[in-house]
Amino acid sequence: MKKKEKSGWKEKSAETGKKLQNFVTARSLWQQDITFKERGAAGGKAAILIGITAWLYYRKIWAVPALIPLGIWLYREFLKEEKKKKEQEFQKQFREMIQSLSAALNTGYSVENAFYETQKELKILYPPEARISKELLVITRKLRIHIPVEQVLEEFAEQVLSEDVKSFVTVFVTAKKSGGDMIGIIRNTANQIGDKIEVKREIDTMLAAKKYEFQIMSVVPYGIIGYMSLSFPEFMNELYGNMAGIGVMTLCLGIYAGAYYLGIRILRIDV
Repeated sequence: MKKKEKSGWKEKSAETGKKLQNFVTARSLWQQDITFKERGAAGGKAAILIGITAWLYYRKIWAVPALIPLGIWLYREFLKEEKKKKEQEFQKQFREMIQSLSAALNTGYSVENAFYETQKELKILYPPEARISKELLVITRKLRIHIPVEQVLEEFAEQVLSEDVKSFVTVFVTAKKSGGDMIGIIRNTANQIGDKIEVKREIDTMLAAKKYEFQIMSVVPYGIIGYMSLSFPEFMNELYGNMAGIGVMTLCLGIYAGAYYLGIRILRIDV
């Protein structure tokens, strides 16, 4: 009985470890695709916002280091936006890949040779640093050393951890083993991903006005404080250099940060 419990515990630990490893791999995968320039731009925007916030809310140099945690949070939020863009780009790239794969299979290529042809075709569309180019390079290299295509695709799905890729690989591997209509399966998968992209585009179109309003509303508090500081300096000076004023401005900043956090969470809709 103890041996069975110990064996079950080991299996659960191994499964948990694998899930954690896959999560870390996918997380680092999309982070790797964020370029140094994009990271620098995110850091620059966060630094500028912290500088403006420190001046408008406190007018003290010590406010800058005190606001570093807020700057780190803003930096991470900007990187999340970049990461989301990378995932959406990969979704479109993956759709192009399976459409090209379907065309190659339709002309009579074997599965392995169809991947070689797909890589050649997508080289024209995407640069070597594109995620789909990197993944196709890995896939074709594995196929050349005679690793089974089922294993190669399953490892590909584990690498990117995309629901679209996972669904495609599961159905594709099952169809290959059972001798199903792979061309039809690939075509249907491409259509489903295309529908998903179209739905996302429609949602983005509907939310575009709301996002624009949110951006304006995010700037309004800064504009009001700046206007009050220029138009009524004597009144605003009472809020700086004393504990009561610092407390009031900190409370206002906290409310603003909370509202901003809720706003970006509401506008992030996953399809």
